[in-house]
Formats: sequence, structure tokens, C-alpha cells
Amino acid sequence: MEDAVNQDLVFLELRRKLQSGILFISSDIAGDGADVKVESKHDSLLNIQTADGSYQVNSTPGVSVVETSRQRSPGSSEHGSLFRLRLRVEQESEAPCSVIGRLRVNVSYSFQCQSCGSMVLQDRAFGRVLPLPNGNWNALVDDWCCHPDPFANRKLLPRDGDCLLGDTFILLARDISCEQTLTREGSLSQKASAEKGVSKRVMLSCTSCSAVLGEELSAEVLKFYITEILVKPGEDGGCDITRLSLEPKSDSIRQRFLEQTVASRLVELSSAQSIFRFSIQTPDSTAVILLWLLNTDTLVASFPGESFISTGDVHPREHQSCQAVQAVKVLYVLCSDSNLKDVVDVWEKDISVHPLPLPQSSCEEIQKLLMSSTFRLPAFLRCMNSYQVAYMRM
Repeated sequence: MEDAVNQDLVFLELRRKLQSGILFISSDIAGDGADVKVESKHDSLLNIQTADGSYQVNSTPGVSVVETSRQRSPGSSEHGSLFRLRLRVEQESEAPCSVIGRLRVNVSYSFQCQSCGSMVLQDRAFGRVLPLPNGNWNALVDDWCCHPDPFANRKLLPRDGDCLLGDTFILLARDISCEQTLTREGSLSQKASAEKGVSKRVMLSCTSCSAVLGEELSAEVLKFYITEILVKPGEDGGCDITRLSLEPKSDSIRQRFLEQTVASRLVELSSAQSIFRFSIQTPDSTAVILLWLLNTDTLVASFPGESFISTGDVHPREHQSCQAVQAVKVLYVLCSDSNLKDVVDVWEKDISVHPLPLPQSSCEEIQKLLMSSTFRLPAFLRCMNSYQVAYMRM
């Protein structure tokens, strides 16, 4: 990725709980920063005035700027100007829930393929919606029990009318409605294991588009990953509880869905279980990304460089506007980076690192999302020690 194409010319990060923020303006439009003014307007509107034009950021209600001071960041003078902001936060807005955080008993739901929107399961209502133990529960059994592991070789599976919630998946009992909508196929990556006596993984794909949606754990139990399905209450076919459009199906819609789903789930896990370090891995436990959740109270807004291409107007950059959105700030390491093998080895041995299994394709998509976010940041804000910095919108 080329910096000139991807880097944002204006980048804003606001921390609501700390009531502070940073504003970076590229030297392309800020010059030496002497003529830059930042002030709050009505209705949480932040106005950024430069010699080259004005930029407006619509923040969430109740967030406004109290004071602005210009500060040069070490080594950043050639890139642009950095400002420190003091905020006034009058109210907090709640982060959107993931599918796992929204499923309820005695409500009829329909399940759809996120890739093509086709119906997979229809009119499913649950008498019980129960959370499964977290991903590391088995490693802690010795601390809970005074006798040999009573759970050895036993799986927690749903009965008819149950919905069991994992960290990144849901378990449902199979019914006849999915016979025509799901295709079973063996996972090629598991053939070697099968030859050694380990059961081959059976993947579940959408019949319409062949997208992998989950796995078949047994003849009676289905496992769906939350990154691959959309869930809608049956009473209101137009109300998607993920709050995203089902209309196809551009890459940007898929990326936005994936970004929101993963970010929301990270916030839920960190809030409920005080977990902040995660290993995003494939279903066969191969780690792909090590991710450290830093901030969950962040608002971000940016003006990408490509939005300022002149269309013949005299003042093409006058009154550019964008919306500040909720996001999480993360540090991450790609496990494929051989230069960071020592970091990866330490994380893999640490029991406090929480595994988040996802399909191989979703792991690769998340990797691209994180890298894209990193490369859009000003160069001196992209790294923290051995880790890359990224933002995931909710």
C-alpha cells in the first residue's frame, strides 16, 4: 500500500472517558500549523479551519472541545501538525452489541448467509439461550476439581430448543429446514489428521454461494460463526439486529460487517471477563493474529487523501465533512512475521491470551482490515514497540 494513496490527511481520535483527544493534520494542508484553528460549534460539531479550507466533524451528541493546544510530536514535523484536545463529555453512548449479545429466549429468528443474503434457517425460537464456558475453561479444570477431570472427552451440545453461545460462534440443534440450504463438505486441512485417527472436520457451506458458514459437530448439532451469518427477528423481516444492510454485496459492505462484528465482540468479552489479549485463529487452532485491545471508548474520524481530488472547483477542500464513529484501538502482531517469532512464542504460552476461532477466510480478511487501518494512519502513529496500531469501527 502506498502512503500517498492511503494515508489520511486529517485524523482525529477522541477518548471520551479520559476526555481528551488528538488531531493530526497533514503538512499538505496544515503547512506549519500556524494558521490552524479548532473549535466546537453547535450540536457537537467540530470545526477545523486551515489556510487551505475548512473541515467539519460531526461528533456524537454530548461531546465537544473545551481547549486546543498545538504540539509538535517528536520526529513528526515533516509529516504535519499534531494537536492535543480537551473534551467535555456530557453523556456516554453504548457500544452496539454483537449477535451473541442480542439473542433472546422466546423470540423467533431467521438466519441468513452474510455473503449472499440467502435464508439458511427460518423461524427458530429458543427456550434456552446459554453461554458456553470461555475458550480457556479446560485449562483451568485442575484448579476447580479435586478429582480427575470429570469433563474429559465430553462436549457441551445443545438440545432441541437450545442456543449455546460461544465466543465467536453459536451452537444450534439441526432441524429439517436446513437440508436444502446447507452443504456438507470435509475440510481439506484435516485430511492428514483424519488419517491419524482424528475425526475429519465437516464444514457447512451456503448452498447458494458456497461461503463457509460453520461446522457440523455431529449429525444433530450445527455450529455457525458470527462473522458469517446475519440474524433477524422473525416478527420484523426488515429489522436486522446487526444493523447492517443485506443488499449486496460489495467488498466494502462485507468489510464493514466484519469490522463491526469483531469490534463489538471484543468489547463484550473485555467488559464481561476482563480479557484484553486475543489470539485470532483458524478452527484447527492455528494462530493468525495476536491482538491487544487498548481503548474501547474511542471516537475516530478521518479525511482520506483521495477525497480531496480536485473536480475543477475553485476551492475543492472547502467545508469537507465527515462523521465521527465509535471504534476500538488495538495493537496487533501478524503471526506470519518471522521477525516477531519471540513475541508470538510468548503469547502462545500465556494462558491469559484468549482464543477467538474463526474461519480461515475471515482471519485473512481481518488481517487485511487491520493492515489497511494501520497504513491510513500518519507514519509516526502506526507502531508501538513491536506492535502495529489499528482502529476497528463499531
